[in-house]
Amino acid sequence: MKIDLKRRLGLALGALVAMTLPAMAGICEKRDFDGQGYVICTLDATQEPGLKLWLNDAEGNVLGDFFSVKKTLGEGEVLAFAMNAGMYHPDYSPVGLYVSDGTKEHDLVTAGGGGNFGMLPNGVFCAGGTRPYQVVESRAFKQAQPQCRIATQSGPMLVIDGALHPRFLVDSDSRHIRNGVGVSPDGQTAWFAISDDEVTFHEFGRLFKDGLGARDALYFDGSISRLYSPELRRSDFGRRLGPIIGYTGKN
Repeated sequence: MKIDLKRRLGLALGALVAMTLPAMAGICEKRDFDGQGYVICTLDATQEPGLKLWLNDAEGNVLGDFFSVKKTLGEGEVLAFAMNAGMYHPDYSPVGLYVSDGTKEHDLVTAGGGGNFGMLPNGVFCAGGTRPYQVVESRAFKQAQPQCRIATQSGPMLVIDGALHPRFLVDSDSRHIRNGVGVSPDGQTAWFAISDDEVTFHEFGRLFKDGLGARDALYFDGSISRLYSPELRRSDFGRRLGPIIGYTGKN
């Protein structure tokens, strides 16, 4: 209850801030699926060049929040939406692969391990390659070596080739506010989603598989999941973030 109250207070305060921000309409929307509420931010192939991945500022300092990301934008550039984008170490460095503007800053990790990242198979979200958007299982990614303008590794995979992750349980009692990304079968559309309330892995995976029709989807996180969406008057805040992904454009 304390965590939920703190988050709701954060949403309310964030909304007051977001009301003063310019919005790019038509990116994020509220949607219900199977009795749960979500926010879905949708990008098509033409919008791929505006998708960005952030971690540090020009001086190498961790950005850590949406307001710091906004400070890096150029004149006339607007942040249409953003969310945390993968797991990170205590020093905020990525746990797995991280590519920003075509530059690899952290290597791919294919070994298993503890925690959600190690719940194999995990995967990589890749944008700006031979297809606008891809979610690729990590070992397959290592073999294929696809070109990516931006890439972030996380885990577990939510949907793999049209099937839910085999370790997801229908009756699981592990519930968190979760966020992640899914890609359409043709790679022309990417869906970035965050739950309104606590959901299981199974429920969240079904959103992508059955609600959105994603053939592949990747989990970002479930303990620090946050969203910036001025068109929804929302600017979540809380603990500092590692990798952040978002869409920018001209308003």
